[in-house]
Amino acid sequence: MRHLGRPLTRLESGPLVAGRGWFVSGIALPDQLALRVIRSPYPHARITDLQLDAARAVPGVVAVWTSDDLGDVGPIGYRVDTGDDLAAFRQPILARDVARYVGEPVAVVIADTPAIAEDAAERVEIGADLLDVAVDSSVPHGPDTVPGSLAAVVDKGYGDVDAAFSRADVIVELDLAIARQAAMPLETRGLVAKWDGARDVLEVYGAAKLPHIDRDLLAGLVGRPASRIFLYEGHVGGSFGVRGEIGPEDVLVCLAALRLGRPVGWVEDRREHILAASPGRAQRHLARVAAGDDGRLLAIDVNFQLDQGAYLRPDALTAADLTAAMLPGPYELPAYRVRGEVLLTNKTPLGPCRGGGVAEAAFVRERLMDAVADRLGIDPTELRARNLIPRDAMPFKRPMTVLDWPVVYDSGDYAGLLERAAETLGIDALHRRLAARRAKGELVGLGLSIVVEPSAGGGGDGVRITIDDTGTVEVVTGAADIGQGVETVIAQIVADILAVPYTDVRVVHGRTDWIGFGQGARGNRTTVMTGTAAQQAAEKVREKALAAAAALIGVSAERLMLEAGEVRAIDHSDAPGLPIGAVARALRPERVAALGPDLAPDDGAGLSGEAWVTLDGPTYPYAVHAAVVAVDEDTGAATVERYLVAADVGNAINPRLIEGQLSGGAAHGIGGALSEELAYSPGGEPLAMTLSDYVLPTADQIPDIECLIADDAPSPLTPLGMKGCGGLGTSGAGAAIAAAIDAAIGQPGAITELPVTPARLRAILRGVG
Repeated sequence: MRHLGRPLTRLESGPLVAGRGWFVSGIALPDQLALRVIRSPYPHARITDLQLDAARAVPGVVAVWTSDDLGDVGPIGYRVDTGDDLAAFRQPILARDVARYVGEPVAVVIADTPAIAEDAAERVEIGADLLDVAVDSSVPHGPDTVPGSLAAVVDKGYGDVDAAFSRADVIVELDLAIARQAAMPLETRGLVAKWDGARDVLEVYGAAKLPHIDRDLLAGLVGRPASRIFLYEGHVGGSFGVRGEIGPEDVLVCLAALRLGRPVGWVEDRREHILAASPGRAQRHLARVAAGDDGRLLAIDVNFQLDQGAYLRPDALTAADLTAAMLPGPYELPAYRVRGEVLLTNKTPLGPCRGGGVAEAAFVRERLMDAVADRLGIDPTELRARNLIPRDAMPFKRPMTVLDWPVVYDSGDYAGLLERAAETLGIDALHRRLAARRAKGELVGLGLSIVVEPSAGGGGDGVRITIDDTGTVEVVTGAADIGQGVETVIAQIVADILAVPYTDVRVVHGRTDWIGFGQGARGNRTTVMTGTAAQQAAEKVREKALAAAAALIGVSAERLMLEAGEVRAIDHSDAPGLPIGAVARALRPERVAALGPDLAPDDGAGLSGEAWVTLDGPTYPYAVHAAVVAVDEDTGAATVERYLVAADVGNAINPRLIEGQLSGGAAHGIGGALSEELAYSPGGEPLAMTLSDYVLPTADQIPDIECLIADDAPSPLTPLGMKGCGGLGTSGAGAAIAAAIDAAIGQPGAITELPVTPARLRAILRGVG
């Protein structure tokens, strides 16, 4: 049975639906302590006094620490090489002297139980002198605001932008903004650490997304060799970028376990998560586009500001770089210039968030496209089609870099996907129906966007495959599972090559003690990188099995094949074969010599194979988003009635999993487009502290997401043609919904800010602001 391309059931679902999942909040090791973080209530203050005696006096409290107790531990480094330019903007483990945002860790309590730790933490008093606060990234900052208000500048571009604007028939300028938004997984962050002195190992439970990268960062912070730190990934209640990034709390848990000699656990509550976990977005763009009277783009010129918050997190400038590099998107653009300023403010620091950088770029670019279409009276779909990079121009090179990789779109049929999306929508009939509804007084409209994003660039991924005497196939990988279905996809790839049921393939991931290196789950890389490594390792195992079987039964390996867990003769495939477990048994160290020096495998005993894969650059999946949105004129509420995501992922290994990614991503994008915002007061106080304030979409507000999965442009960079898909469902949502609302209310270009909350939309409808 062939497994690739089939919507097979997730292997990961079994233990979860049976109640056998293990999450960090359920870990209770013997003698485990609880950690509680004491956070700054001030947006910017010089700490003058910390009253800790009352907390230390609470029965059951084991330790109360401030930055003085940590010595020279920290600050938290970056997981990319930034040189010395960004060293000043790293976050300390605990604030020393100055606290720079509400929620910054200032002290920590470790106690026998979570209740005792929380009770003691409430008794700590923080004395401080308030300092000037900077919350608006678009205004100059004073020297005492943060360690330097301009952290970095990202410049990119090519072509003669000024000349293009000088000959343009149409020039449009827009001021666009996307609010600070949260990833908001169902499960909040948490960690448990245990020091095993007998083995000289620090065990860390609950790590997700980047186990090996986090291990290496932690090693430098806690002063232990990376080889003596084991990270164990548990089940994950969502990630969406925020989970698995090393934060102050993770370091504190590990330090406490090492110093106190007892297991230590920490799980944040929802208020802490909203307050202190890394959000995303928070960009403002002044964007200009130049075009000819035929709608052909001539140039785009953008200046944007990214409101980073008080520090840079381990991903450093990733979102800013992606925004700058991906703003041209799928269009032929002769000239481009962008300058992005990463500014520090007294807010929670930004970090990875699903679609980070690409979603912001898509909103800006697609709003420009809609503006040009309106100015010239060209249908927005037609305008896009005129400017798309043609299929025969692939691979398409832009003279820029993205995350230090040259921008080379590996493959794509953008026009073909746009056409297929229009056919799925029945776009002509849909336009007629919407026009008829508007004629009756309804406010309803259709919006489109097109996105392209890099996936799987940077680093490499490795896989080790072993078959034991029973014929069980075990795959060990440095990838991580954050809900995307790693076990299923890798098992499908391996099962096809080794001719076993995919349910018989055991995939081990997220354990740094089982494999020394890995890139985890980031940048939409797992299927592309880990899948390719699994393919290559499985092919090595297959060839080794056939060679060994040939030696055992005295025939040529070319006359053998793998089928149904056995080695069989190609010309007698119906006859009983040699079980693959028997081949593995013959390759055991004490038996392999019996095959003879000429027949024993060159790579040693055991039926196993390894592969490590790197790519020449990222792959570039792409998608078309379409939204039908109705607006309530009285309340300003926007309702998404229909939503389509058409995505080309090169080669869909498991369409069911891709639909899940696209549907969940679209829901995330809809929330970001209509309601989700981490707002701050002018004085730097967070205004969203609970889920009553940070408004997530509910199930009844998300329509059934239509998914069209195409594989018309396989990547030439991978043997199976695979591309990633993790951010595609989110990245185009804001732009498509904004365009739909414009059409609904009959005001082209009205939507310039996300989210389009009822209050904002009501003001637009009333001509206010």
